Amino acid sequence: MAVELSYAKGSVQEAAYELGIDSSRITKWRQTHKSPGQLTTTANGLTQEQQLIRRLQKELKEAELERDILKKAVSIFSKGDRKSSDL
Repeated sequence: MAVELSYAKGSVQEAAYELGIDSSRITKWRQTHKSPGQLTTTANGLTQEQQLIRRLQKELKEAELERDILKKAVSIFSKGDRKSSDL
């Protein structure tokens, strides 16, 4: 909340004075937290958006693999049906 207040006030010093804390503490917090319009990074160094992209890419890869397996299964079963209908 102190970081948000510092952005709302437009000054770290004003926010620090109002909260009764040292301005260097708010400055440090501002560096580690997201400022308006900036992306936040997580512990592994990726932004939340990058993590989302990676997760979605992984899910897509799994879905494509499942689709390919099902295609092969349909192909195998349909070949078996043709052989039995030829008799």
